[in-house]
Amino acid sequence: MVVALTSAKPQGHRPAKTSRIELRDTEDDRDLLDRATTALGTDRSSFLLAQGRLAAQRVLADRDVFLLDSDGQQEWERINSRPARSLPGLERLLERPSPFG
Repeated sequence: MVVALTSAKPQGHRPAKTSRIELRDTEDDRDLLDRATTALGTDRSSFLLAQGRLAAQRVLADRDVFLLDSDGQQEWERINSRPARSLPGLERLLERPSPFG
């Protein structure tokens, strides 16, 4: 099974598909995918790429984007507005010469 890889672009813009992703599957997997693509009226490559993109975005969401409700945002601002604490142990550690230097 071969899936074309493209990056997300605004709708209406169809970039050239210049990369390939090859997958090995079982007949059961292929049948399941084909049933899903038929139900959605799409093709296997588009389906797998769209679902793979969603899965990747979920995995990376807490590394790329932070969504907070208004209470969470106020708490974030409160915590980040506090002055930095003095941590003597950390200060001593940072004063030592680097073992990598």
